[in-house]
Amino acid sequence: MHEQRGFTLVELLIVVAVLSIAALVTFPSLDRAFAEHRMRLSATEAMRVMLLARSYAARHSAHVAVKFHRGADGRPCFWVLYVDGDGDGVLTRDLERGIDHPVPAVSGLIERPLSFASGVVPGFPPGPLPRDPGGRPLDRDRPVRFGRGDLASFGALGTATPGTLYLTDGRRLAAVRVTGRSGGVRVLLWDADAGSWR
Repeated sequence: MHEQRGFTLVELLIVVAVLSIAALVTFPSLDRAFAEHRMRLSATEAMRVMLLARSYAARHSAHVAVKFHRGADGRPCFWVLYVDGDGDGVLTRDLERGIDHPVPAVSGLIERPLSFASGVVPGFPPGPLPRDPGGRPLDRDRPVRFGRGDLASFGALGTATPGTLYLTDGRRLAAVRVTGRSGGVRVLLWDADAGSWR
């Protein structure tokens, strides 16, 4: 006769304990991996906005700049593309005077919200700041730094104002870097354990 054998309570408790320990060991690394993934996705979204500005400048043979705005009162961050109106590039003073203007509304590009991952905003985490990827000190009050201003500008021939947009989730830091001559854009994450950008 065939006898069926089940698990004893002690065996089940041992299996549950082993699985719990495995979960506790694995959870911090999974949590870190997911957080880094959210930061990289947010930084990649900002990079795509800058690439859109570069493409728009080349397609329309004009100077174009993107300005990132931090949302207030619970509003999400958003960005606006501006076009040079007087041939001297997109300048903050020309924006204030209405000379350089947002791209036409028909393009659907005015004041677009950023769908950054929850809690990711332009800024820096608390604590000491690292040096920027070029080795210069950072200014906590300027998470958007392009030249002396906060406009990521692109020319018709592919050049750009070099600079960086810094993003944080309150613990981690990402940098979206723009190079001047080529208008190239890349994403870097700060590795606090190694003390370096990667």
